[in-house]
Amino acid sequence: MKQLIFLMTLLTITTLQANAENSINIENGKKVFAANCATCHKVNGGRALGPDMNLVSYTRRKAEIEYYVRDPYSLAEAFGYSANAMPTLPLEDQEFKDVADYIDSLQPFKKWMKKKKS
Repeated sequence: MKQLIFLMTLLTITTLQANAENSINIENGKKVFAANCATCHKVNGGRALGPDMNLVSYTRRKAEIEYYVRDPYSLAEAFGYSANAMPTLPLEDQEFKDVADYIDSLQPFKKWMKKKKS
């Protein structure tokens, strides 16, 4: 019984730490987005040069977002874009991850979660 209580406590602490770290990454990503992306991309609609980030969050996985932000020129065609206007951003490794965390957090429900009609 003591082992079970210990394991449950350890699991709870680990989960809380992971959630806190993820929240920090999302907040840092929001700042990186505001400083580097918000000129061309909007959240929740509005006119912009690039796609709305809610749509990107809905249709792309977090890893895809991070890869594209790191190297938009070589991935534009693979992502279905006929041209690319997005510059390569001079971000640190953690900033790429944080901005991907932020964009991914915008839509809790994703396109691939939809049930296919039979």
